[in-house]
Amino acid sequence: MGSPGRPWPGVLALGSRFFLLLLFLGPALSLRRADGAGAEQQIPLSVVKLWASAFGGEIRSIAAKYSGSQLLQKKYKEYEKDVTIEEIDGLQLVKKLAKIMEEMFHKKSEAVRRLVEAAEEAHLKHEFDADLQYEYFNAVLINERDEDGNFLELGKEFILEPNDHFNNLPVNVTLSDVQVPTNMYNKDPAIVNGVYWSESLNKVFVDNFDHDPSLIWQYFGSAKGFFRQYPGIKWEPDENGVIAFDCRNRKWYIQAATSPKDVVILVDVSGSMKGLRLTIAKQTVSSILDTLGDDDFFNIIAYNEELHYVEPCLNGTLVQADRANKEHFREHLDKLFAKGIGMLDIALVEAFNMLSDFNHTGQGSICSQAIMLVTDGAVDTYDAVFEKYNWPDRKVRIFTYLIGREAAFADNLKWMACANKGFFTQISTLADVQENVMEYLHVLSRPKVIDQEHDVVWTEAYVDSTLADDQGLVLMTTVAMPVFSKQNETRTSGILLGVVGTDVPVKELLKAIPKYKLGIHGYAFAITNNGYILTHPELRPLYEEGKKRRKPNYSSVDLSEVEWEDRDDVLRNAMVNRKTGKFSMEVKKTVDKGKRVLVMTNDYYYTDIKGTPFSLGVALSRGHGKYFFRGNVTIEEGLHDLEQPDVSLADEWSYCNTDLHPEHRQMTQLKAIKNYLTGKEPLLPCDKELIQEVLFDAVVSAPIEAYWTSLALNKSENSDKGVEVAFLGTRTGLSRVNLFVGPEQLTNQDFLTAGDKENIFNADHFPLWYRRAAEQIPGSFVYSIPFSTETANKSNVVTASTSIQLLDDRKSPVVAAVGIQMKLEFFQRKFWTASRQCTSLDGRCSISCDDDNINCYLIDNNGFILVSEDYTQTGRFFGEIEGAVMNKLLIMGSFKRITLYDYQAMCKTTKESSDSAHNLLDPYKAFFAAVKWIVTELVLFLVEFNLCNWWHSDLIAKAQRLKHTLEPCDTEYPAFVSERTIKETTGNIDCDDCFKSFVIQQIQNSNLFMVVVSNECECESVSPITMEPIEIRYNESLKCERLKSHKIRRRPESCHGFHPEENARECGGVLGLSAKPTLVVLPLFLAIFSR
Repeated sequence: MGSPGRPWPGVLALGSRFFLLLLFLGPALSLRRADGAGAEQQIPLSVVKLWASAFGGEIRSIAAKYSGSQLLQKKYKEYEKDVTIEEIDGLQLVKKLAKIMEEMFHKKSEAVRRLVEAAEEAHLKHEFDADLQYEYFNAVLINERDEDGNFLELGKEFILEPNDHFNNLPVNVTLSDVQVPTNMYNKDPAIVNGVYWSESLNKVFVDNFDHDPSLIWQYFGSAKGFFRQYPGIKWEPDENGVIAFDCRNRKWYIQAATSPKDVVILVDVSGSMKGLRLTIAKQTVSSILDTLGDDDFFNIIAYNEELHYVEPCLNGTLVQADRANKEHFREHLDKLFAKGIGMLDIALVEAFNMLSDFNHTGQGSICSQAIMLVTDGAVDTYDAVFEKYNWPDRKVRIFTYLIGREAAFADNLKWMACANKGFFTQISTLADVQENVMEYLHVLSRPKVIDQEHDVVWTEAYVDSTLADDQGLVLMTTVAMPVFSKQNETRTSGILLGVVGTDVPVKELLKAIPKYKLGIHGYAFAITNNGYILTHPELRPLYEEGKKRRKPNYSSVDLSEVEWEDRDDVLRNAMVNRKTGKFSMEVKKTVDKGKRVLVMTNDYYYTDIKGTPFSLGVALSRGHGKYFFRGNVTIEEGLHDLEQPDVSLADEWSYCNTDLHPEHRQMTQLKAIKNYLTGKEPLLPCDKELIQEVLFDAVVSAPIEAYWTSLALNKSENSDKGVEVAFLGTRTGLSRVNLFVGPEQLTNQDFLTAGDKENIFNADHFPLWYRRAAEQIPGSFVYSIPFSTETANKSNVVTASTSIQLLDDRKSPVVAAVGIQMKLEFFQRKFWTASRQCTSLDGRCSISCDDDNINCYLIDNNGFILVSEDYTQTGRFFGEIEGAVMNKLLIMGSFKRITLYDYQAMCKTTKESSDSAHNLLDPYKAFFAAVKWIVTELVLFLVEFNLCNWWHSDLIAKAQRLKHTLEPCDTEYPAFVSERTIKETTGNIDCDDCFKSFVIQQIQNSNLFMVVVSNECECESVSPITMEPIEIRYNESLKCERLKSHKIRRRPESCHGFHPEENARECGGVLGLSAKPTLVVLPLFLAIFSR
């Protein structure tokens, strides 16, 4: 036996062999999970560095070579001494833009004023003729023929031709035509007379259009209900044969016809209101809500022996009549039911006190006040209440709506209305509701008519679906003015004839904004007196990609909901108060469908647009966004290089205004510039400064065309056609594009086309690849893949772009950006090739991305995967795949989470719905439902609660069912950004029973990172990190506070609440609809039973 101090020889030999084996297998074994606690896995950082360096060098070489970035940088450097750099004076810029818009708006309002004068003059000369027969062009019936081929009555031949100014819709630019609501009789004498005298507007319509060819629709909405529109156009009924449009329900009409008002609606819910009466009452309240606008305030109280606020949270106060609040109250209307006895005196006292208290707060309209009473009767006149709270001044008008056919209490209700400068009307059927509700607008318009004050009103932005473009979106604002009767015998009656108006596309305002002066991230925006957005690049009025549906509340998006970083509303309130000034804050601007974020500091400059309720703002990003440079070349060399086939200009930028004259509308911006510079169109309004700079950019960038062409012709280059497109854009909206493959071979057919809004110059932003490149370190490339949409997988190409700066400091303007688009498969192949390299002399690598025990990824600075062994992970967020690693990177500071908010979101919701409630609160579904009831009424001679209730059983049965809908909501969601100062990181993650190691290495001169992760430890204890938005849910207390809160708003400057000469004796009567029964019932029968 050997000495105990020395090992056995066999053991020594075995140990040495084991030691050699460890040396050989050491690196590989180090990747395997150690059984002992505290063991760590090691991925060699030096190897990952090598891969990152190899891939980074290769891909940058390709991007620089095919984009021509170094050539373009060199060319701009050659002109460095010949250019001047200026800092943009934001305050002077916004004042100049506001002045331009003021003149533009004034021009529109003058066109409307000419229509007012012509309409009032025509009516003054007209004598009403109850027997007048007049064949007018009915917009629904024009060009319609009967079975024998003859034109229908009121449907004569009306020539319609496509017109590019009206989005190629068939229109008649020499004549207007007339639309009459479905529930009105086409040949009612009041309508025929109104149509007859308003024919004189045709000449003014045409003259206005000749004088200002940028005008869109011009129209006259009559107080009688008809709507005259120029140019004439064919109107098509919906699938039910209905045209629901009634001009008197439109905001432009209501705003122009009346002054702002505070309204309390009292609804009788006593036992006698059961059945159809309550249904009619609910529809009446809903129709009243339709007539309230953003400058009005309201509340609704239901009463029997007790008072029931429809929204209990709003006890004793009023809320703004914006769309969200009105819809909120409509939902609560459905919950009303009838029982008990009606104590109207208590309800009246509550309403008077509420109006008085609210008026003293300084909130609300501070103009007209009214109480709307919806009931089936009143046992008293309640003169003691009125004497105490309303007489002698009668500052609160009383409007009474008698529900049902009984006239027993009509006298009391009429007395109440007449004694308080209001109006009484009786509503017997659902079909009567809308017309009778409208009567109160005529009463409220009397003081304005008597004063002969033609106040100009402007509406908030709304979508005009008639002129929908390829994106389904044309935002408009309307300028409108009231039209009054000037006949002496009607002076004290204050008769409103109607309202005239014209639409102004918001994009016309944007054309006045020199985007090249605002910089890459800069933008202009405008808001109304209520703080609502008129135009802003972050306004998203539509939802559901591809379907382009309007969001319910798109027209009342507040500035604070898009500039949400301004928590104290400093910017919003200053603009609402029409101040001029400057404000600065750090902002988080999302790009690329909201999935990426750019953090920057913006300087905001703002002022008011005189003559309108709007205020204008301009946002300039600090740094390169505050500087502008001027270059100079000759017209001859500039035009020569501008006319090259690879050059295009931003379609939505206004180099020359080609909209003013019809002969210029077919002219491209390039053609307009050429005609202007060569003297062929010396009077064409053009932006001389912009044209000079675009000529400069054309000359400087011209050599790149030959460079790209030489690459394309060299067959040895790009043999596998991995690089498909090279492109550049300059600060003046000039673009150049070169294809290295045939158009039919392009992987992404949409790239840089008109439909690819994110990647081309448009009215409110630079291309996405330009904006992202500008925020990268000069000389480095930013790489990204397009995100897939609901309808197409677009994650099959990689875009690389870099910025071109004039000087070598932060104050240098970014003059251009260049880039390429390549196949994703080509890009990924370069990555896998690089990841197989190693430093060992014998070529045997210790680690490779081909190994089963590691996963290799390439992610960008926002954490999105460009390369993964699993191709389906391409384009997804890294945290969804490797939640533990992403979480560790956030803890270590390699990435940071930025919380973002979306106050224009749409969230899925499931709720119970009653067909009866929603059908009957739709005026036209209610209208046709009412026809059934009319038939029953005729048969049963006013027996209201027998067969009538059976007939309505399908409409008022509470057949509850679940309904899945999308509704407006607020959401919170994260975005992620890498920390630039951290170039490489290694880490180990303790996953309970194992350790997970990783290495992250920045790819030089790019926004990319290589991440190598050991995959033998699943680490299931750490949840994936997603970017899914989370709905912000407000508890009942917060909901109440949000309803009660009133943001600062600026009231309209004019108020016409009362007039001492007003004739209050004209205050309504029983059965306000005076049309002959046969004339009403017959078209109803035809409309229903012809289908």
